[in-house]
Amino acid sequence: MNLSGAYLDFHQEILTFIPEKRIFTDPLHTIAYGTDASFYRLVPKIVIWVQSADEVSRILKLSSKLSLPVVFRAAGTSLSGQAITDSILLVTSRDWKGIRVNDDVSSVTLEPSVVGADANIYLLPYGKKIGPDPASIGSAMIGGIAANNASGMCCGTTDNSYKTLQAMKIIFHDGTELDTASTQSVEAFKQSHADLIKRIDALAKRIKDDQALHDKIVRKFKIKNTCGYGLNSLVDFDEPIDIISHLMIGSEGTLGFIKEITFKTVPEYKDKASALMIFKNVKDACDAITIMRTQCRTRMENAELDAAEMMDRAALKSVEEIEGMPAFLKTLSPTATAVLVESRAPSNEILDANIAVILEKIKHIEPEMPLHFTKDVYEYTKYWKIRKGLFTAVGAARKSGTTCIIEDVAYPIESLADGTLELQELFKKYGYDEAIIFGHALDGNLHFVFNQAFDDPSEIKRYERFMDEVAQQVATKYQGSLKAEHGTGRNMAPFVELEWGSDAYELMKEIKQIFDPKGLINPGVIINADPKIHLKNFKSMPITDPVIDKCIECGFCEPVCPSNFLTLTPRQRIVANRHMKTLENQNDTKGFEAFKAQYQYDGVETCATCSLCSLSCPVGIDTGALTKKIRYQQITPSQDKLATMIANNYGTILGVGSFVLSAVKGVNAIIPNSVMNAMSAGVSALSGNKLPRWKASLPGGHTFKDSRKLFGAAEKVVYFSSCLNRTMGNPKPKSGESELDDLVIGILEKAGFEVIFPESLKPLCCGMPFSSKGYKTQGKQKSSELEAALTKASENGKYPILCDMSSCTKTMMEYFSSGLKVYDPIEFIHDILMDRLPIKQINEPIVIHAICSTRKMGLVEKFENIARRCSTKVTLPTEVTCCGFAGDRGFNYPELNHSALRHLKSSIPRDTKLAFSTGKPCEIGLSEESGLDYRSIFYLLERCMH
Repeated sequence: MNLSGAYLDFHQEILTFIPEKRIFTDPLHTIAYGTDASFYRLVPKIVIWVQSADEVSRILKLSSKLSLPVVFRAAGTSLSGQAITDSILLVTSRDWKGIRVNDDVSSVTLEPSVVGADANIYLLPYGKKIGPDPASIGSAMIGGIAANNASGMCCGTTDNSYKTLQAMKIIFHDGTELDTASTQSVEAFKQSHADLIKRIDALAKRIKDDQALHDKIVRKFKIKNTCGYGLNSLVDFDEPIDIISHLMIGSEGTLGFIKEITFKTVPEYKDKASALMIFKNVKDACDAITIMRTQCRTRMENAELDAAEMMDRAALKSVEEIEGMPAFLKTLSPTATAVLVESRAPSNEILDANIAVILEKIKHIEPEMPLHFTKDVYEYTKYWKIRKGLFTAVGAARKSGTTCIIEDVAYPIESLADGTLELQELFKKYGYDEAIIFGHALDGNLHFVFNQAFDDPSEIKRYERFMDEVAQQVATKYQGSLKAEHGTGRNMAPFVELEWGSDAYELMKEIKQIFDPKGLINPGVIINADPKIHLKNFKSMPITDPVIDKCIECGFCEPVCPSNFLTLTPRQRIVANRHMKTLENQNDTKGFEAFKAQYQYDGVETCATCSLCSLSCPVGIDTGALTKKIRYQQITPSQDKLATMIANNYGTILGVGSFVLSAVKGVNAIIPNSVMNAMSAGVSALSGNKLPRWKASLPGGHTFKDSRKLFGAAEKVVYFSSCLNRTMGNPKPKSGESELDDLVIGILEKAGFEVIFPESLKPLCCGMPFSSKGYKTQGKQKSSELEAALTKASENGKYPILCDMSSCTKTMMEYFSSGLKVYDPIEFIHDILMDRLPIKQINEPIVIHAICSTRKMGLVEKFENIARRCSTKVTLPTEVTCCGFAGDRGFNYPELNHSALRHLKSSIPRDTKLAFSTGKPCEIGLSEESGLDYRSIFYLLERCMH
């Protein structure tokens, strides 16, 4: 900590009401937590995780007293620099995420840290969703979605935050809270803030008396517009409280803090169809869109058309080589332009009628390919994959060290074709040869993506001139929006007056002054006197490591990371590694070593290396692979030698491990859990966390035994029981319960299979216990030994091979070089066993956990199918991703497991007694945190066979 003056006073004061563990002043956390998805960076002096309105209120009062700027941040997926600061950053806690629906589900009330996708998952059983649908909805939080008026492909200008807002709780600069749904709160606010109310009322009257200004505002909000403040609130509403709440939408945290918001819900129809329309050129595509916009009903409950996404030829070309893309993309003409159309309806009959209307309206425009709507989920998902992969494709193809920039503008619909063609010419003029155009064309909203370096003054000058021309073209020539949905931020602040004119701009400055008289809430955003602010404070993007160099720091990975509430997220780990590379490049040895030392626990030790981040990442970056690489680099010669010795004597080591586990279990039968836990914690601490912590769910030892009874059957299966299952029994074993290997063999034989074991089974291992710690050589050694044994046992793949643990199966898929097919438990049960066994569905509620490997292998749906075939009541907790146990890491760092599963218990219905998964280490951690006894999915199968 290096604070002084008012910041030191502020820090000392907040320690009296906020725990120190939620306050950060060190370089690692201020840089990591201070990063958003924009291409700007400011490093905050203090970062605070806030998780209550009282904390926010007290902080705002204190910061106002000390005249210190404060910025609010939710998920940090913002793209225009509106969530960064070099002062005090308030980050909403990931646990500030309550959800409530009203009786008829016509509205939903959300706290600021609810992820948009989670709100929709909550509403899905009711056939509803929230209106806003930004591309970042899987990671963006409600506070940021509302504060930026974020929208997307389907919500347009009719279902966005502004239009679906019903009520809001706001905390103002002086710490006062207003609940717009409470008559008592409103009346109290009108008394305490009479001057604010009076001035807002005066602004509204001023606009109503200025017909030209009034008409300008109405015209500019007919298309998407998030440039500047939402002046439409002063036109659309008469009551000052309504104006205030709607001004908060799109204010980007510059007017106050959104504590809670109530949205009107919108229908989520199951019947839908899409068409990838290919037109000969941009003009034809835009003409079709204009007709659909003006002659088809859009985005209402009886809508005929919900989305129309335009993609220019460069955009289509950027994805045509990606696996799974339609082959015809490569055959399109140089000017071909696509329009991806979607229609949704409450019934299939209405959907057919919608399609007929759309095709009839545009039948006079000759397409390059025949127009065709599809209701096939696989087919239209492939089409939408094209659209969603565009930003990814350009970002992944960029030169390392450059930044991928996505801008968004909106044209009046009648100018869409001309505006698009002129943008393409500007790309050529300034040498942005890789640039693409796509977007929500139904609203005249276009995104354009290009790659830019900021490490060269000439490159910055090129960017400046390009953006100046774009601003003149969009705002002046076509009277469009310079920001349609990404927010003004710092990026477009210098151009707000250009777009709106001095009369409207002065109005915006007055709004800022009314709400924030000291100018302390997110200063410099939306309103900024510096005409060059968009050319300052660029992020450093040094070439760091091939594993992460393509990262665009969007933050899409963060919700799935098991350490996101404990230490760092994947994005933050990448930011930290880039900063270390910058320090290294600057020859700052002292700073580098200090930063690296702090990163060890937060970045290396508490990374579960589950790699779920790669599934959420637009460019597929696996930060877990980076951590494994770092662990490999940290291995000393003596550690490497020890690992080799263990690998060479693995069978003996496992035998000793089984004996020790049984001994510990025996001791635990005498010594109470509380004493065992205290003793274990003490010993682990003394060892510097090198010795594992004991857990109540720790299994006893187990020795694998050959229990086969069926021989000579025509059908055979090779069964490989993982080394952990051969060594460990079940957590919290039950009387009379079979061990897993006995159970699996029995089930296989009931299905008519003769079971074959690979020879010399005792020392065999997939290699994961070594590779996950960075011991690549030893991991590959064990994997090769196993591959040879399974090849022989299966007679070169003649017989199916079953492994009883998902993580081991995934490791074999990655390591095996012969193409040998190994079945995961889920895949084998679903594809082979279910139809060969007498399954009877039970009425007992069950909970299942899809471990990381299951998710990465794409087997979650099959897991659910098995569970629902076996039980009438199945729960798959949506808030739980990786369990955080990470092999054996949960023994050394139980806080990772606890943090990852902090919502597990509350996500399981109270009457649930049965819990299932497909990985022994995960089952230990899940049992520990849930209070249930997790078992392999094979135990569910056994229960349903009786």
